[in-house]
Amino acid sequence: MKRTPVKLNSSDCPEELACFLKDFEVFDSSCSPEANVFFISKDEGFFLKIAEKETLRTESLMTAYMHSLSLSAEVLYYGTSRGKDYLLTRRIPGEDGTDPQYLSDPERLCDTTAAFLRRLHEIDGRNCPVQNRIQTYTEAVKQGIVRRHYEPDLFQGLWEFRSFEEAKTAAEEGMSLLKPEVVLHGDYCLPNIILKDWKFSGIIDVGNGGIGDRHIDLLWGIWTLSYNLKTTDYTNRFMDAYGRDKIRPELLRMIAAMEMIGG
Repeated sequence: MKRTPVKLNSSDCPEELACFLKDFEVFDSSCSPEANVFFISKDEGFFLKIAEKETLRTESLMTAYMHSLSLSAEVLYYGTSRGKDYLLTRRIPGEDGTDPQYLSDPERLCDTTAAFLRRLHEIDGRNCPVQNRIQTYTEAVKQGIVRRHYEPDLFQGLWEFRSFEEAKTAAEEGMSLLKPEVVLHGDYCLPNIILKDWKFSGIIDVGNGGIGDRHIDLLWGIWTLSYNLKTTDYTNRFMDAYGRDKIRPELLRMIAAMEMIGG
């Protein structure tokens, strides 16, 4: 996880955050244009995420819920100020799945991430604060269809389509097959999985989580290994380690089409 030293003006942030910013080193750890993420080197460390107003509310709820299950970070503050959302969480011990120590043993990394995903999907989600993830997910796909949004190279080597129309047909067929069956992470990629000495430590960036179809997480779990290891060799191993009894390969392809259009 990258950390670039920066100066963060505490007067621009809510008063409740002043004690976390004053006299401590701050590092930019952002990896997405949608939000700025800062690491604060106070005590064992904290992360402050800043984004547009109301865009971090769901993430704060899902992070708190996952923390109640000992799966994610403790939420210390969520609020809105001057048109921005602020989310402060305690650092989870360990490093993310893209750390060289984990990438250097791809088979173990594949098995570890697949096994944890199966564990996550077996949680009783009756208290999950987001019960309608399929609804918001399919709405994004429908909007993408209207805009004719299409990223044909998103899953190159894994799931490919010859045209927008072919992807659209697969996406429309797949939307009706999605089931609200498990607690989703929503963006199950190696940078969002924290390990400590190969033991699961926690997950972060769960703003797209909620009750939804397991194949969404499975797709991203497969994709992240392909992207970060620069090979598709671990696709079958990941599905074996997760459990093929729960996987419909044809639905993975349909969800790939949904992501190409609705992303």
